[in-house]
Amino acid sequence: MTEYTMTFRRYIKITLFMLSFFVLGYGATSYQSIFLGLSFGTLFSLYNLWSMYSRIERLGQAVINQQKVRTMGSLSRLLTGGLAVLIAMRYPQFFNLLSVVIGLMTVYIIMLIDSLTKTIRTPKEKR
Repeated sequence: MTEYTMTFRRYIKITLFMLSFFVLGYGATSYQSIFLGLSFGTLFSLYNLWSMYSRIERLGQAVINQQKVRTMGSLSRLLTGGLAVLIAMRYPQFFNLLSVVIGLMTVYIIMLIDSLTKTIRTPKEKR
């Protein structure tokens, strides 16, 4: 298993942990629209992570086979986020819009924290 695949799986595990925390928050608190929005946004964020991973895998295979690659799928991930926001705007009684947007950023926040911790833990000689 490559380091990239291990990192992807670690992101999935952390995101699913966060998602379970949001679901527990939905059931245990009176802030249901906030936690439902966080859960909804995190689900879309998880889909975007999987989409990015699969596109990068295809890119790697194309480079190995010396083929051209069309795109990395940034537009489709952007449209997925837009769809989540549109659904949240259509049903404001269920979803808090700000929490949906924060949920969409969940994976990216996890990536940032993971990168920072790796940078801090790595000795200066290896950087």
